Amino acid sequence: MATRVAVLQSNYLPWKGYFDLIHDVDLFVFYDDVQYTKNDWRNRNRIKTPRGLEWLTIPVHGGRRSICEVEALHADWRARHWGQIRANYRRAEFFELFRPFCERFYQNGTERRLSVINQALITTIAREFLGIRTAFADSRDYRLSGRGADRLLDLLQQAGASEYVSGPAAQAYIDPARFAERGISLVWKDYSRYPEHPQFFPPFSHHVTILDLLFHTGPAAPRFIWGPPEPALVT
Repeated sequence: MATRVAVLQSNYLPWKGYFDLIHDVDLFVFYDDVQYTKNDWRNRNRIKTPRGLEWLTIPVHGGRRSICEVEALHADWRARHWGQIRANYRRAEFFELFRPFCERFYQNGTERRLSVINQALITTIAREFLGIRTAFADSRDYRLSGRGADRLLDLLQQAGASEYVSGPAAQAYIDPARFAERGISLVWKDYSRYPEHPQFFPPFSHHVTILDLLFHTGPAAPRFIWGPPEPALVT
């Protein structure tokens, strides 16, 4: 059973902090059977351009439905997003390294379900490009009861969590006492320590898709999230 667990809705090509959270835990649970939120990170993210930050947005059927029920309106967004990415990053040092991955997704992909799209991108980037070994699960893998915090606590207990790692924004609505009652400690993620990496079109921004970091730093990308690896002990 997992000890350190994070639970979060899937996002489209999320920023490096999302992957940092995944890296910190034994089990990361996609929480996609909750209400879809409009104008959020579920179906969009940002890239750097000469005109400033610009959105890559998947057009979706929103409304009052769960994230896992939301679908893209049409397939045209794939060609448009790939065109925007290619135009703004083709001169990045490691763009060609990730071109095959991007072309498979944008030129050959047919999936319309937003949750499936997001989860596939996140797990592939985490495992293949960032070397993350965290286990992944979906909240639909569990038989959950209750609403709000009760439902989250039920999920954590079923997952065997002794620690729950959460982004700092949740401090506004999470009651630590409720977690302590269930024997689960809370750990608040700190996103303030990332160094800047090479990036086009100043001023620098951390709050862009992980693709920005990958295209500019390639195999060194993990160092700009977690720092250099610890030296091996000599015995």
